[in-house]
Amino acid sequence: MGVLIIMKYLMFAFNVLIFIGGLCLLAVGIWVVADPDGFQSIVTSNPLLTTGAFIILMVGVALALLGFLGCFGAIKENKVLLMAFFVLLLVMFIVELVGTIFALTYKKQITNEYFLLELHKNYQGDNATDVFSTSWNTIMIALSCCGISGPDNFGNGSLFHKLYPMTPWPDACCSRNNAVLSDNILNRNNCMQNVTGFVNNQGCFPAIAKSLQKYVNLTGAVGLGVLGIEMFAMFFALCLYYNFD
Repeated sequence: MGVLIIMKYLMFAFNVLIFIGGLCLLAVGIWVVADPDGFQSIVTSNPLLTTGAFIILMVGVALALLGFLGCFGAIKENKVLLMAFFVLLLVMFIVELVGTIFALTYKKQITNEYFLLELHKNYQGDNATDVFSTSWNTIMIALSCCGISGPDNFGNGSLFHKLYPMTPWPDACCSRNNAVLSDNILNRNNCMQNVTGFVNNQGCFPAIAKSLQKYVNLTGAVGLGVLGIEMFAMFFALCLYYNFD
C-alpha cells in the first residue's frame, strides 16, 4: 500500500512536469511565431517552419491539458481517466518523437547553399508581392545586408537576373538613411555602380542562420526533455491502473 501511495504521488509529480513542459512548448511556439528578433518573415515565407511552429503550439496546449488530466486521475484514483491519459499521452509521445527528430534534422538544412538555392529560385525583386520576395526585402532592408553572401547572389542563374537583366541587384541592397524605418535610399545610381558606402556588401546568412538554429536547438532540447518525462508518466499510469480497484 505504501508503494502504491508513493507511485501515486510520483505520477502526480511527473504530470506537473508534463504540464510545465506543455507550457514551455507553448511558449517556444509563440516565440517562434511572434519572433522577437524580427524574423517572423522567414517563418512566414517557409511553409516548413510555419507548420512546425503551429505544431509546437498545438502540442504545448495538448500536453498542458494532459498533465492536468493525469494529475486529476492519479489523485482521484480513477482507472478510466488513467487509461485515457495513457492512450492520449502515447499518441502525443509518438507525435513529439517524430517532431523532435524532424526539428533536429531540419537543423542540417540551415546552410548557405540551401538558402542561396531558394533565393535563386524564388526571389522576384523589390516590387514583387509574393511572400518570399517581400520577406527578403524586409530582411535585407532591416539588417542592411544583401542576399545570402552578398550582392553577387543576384547574378546569372537567378530568377531576379532573368526578370531584370540590366539590374545587378535589388534596391533592397542599397544603403539607406535609416534602415530600421526603411527610409530613402542614399543614392541609387551609386548603389548600382557598387560605389563603397552606397551598397550593403554584407550577406544576410550569418544573422538568419544564428536565429533559426537558436529556435531549432531550443525546440529540440525542450522536446527531448518532455519525451523523457512522458515515458516515466506512462509507466506510472499503467502501474496505477493495474493496482487501483
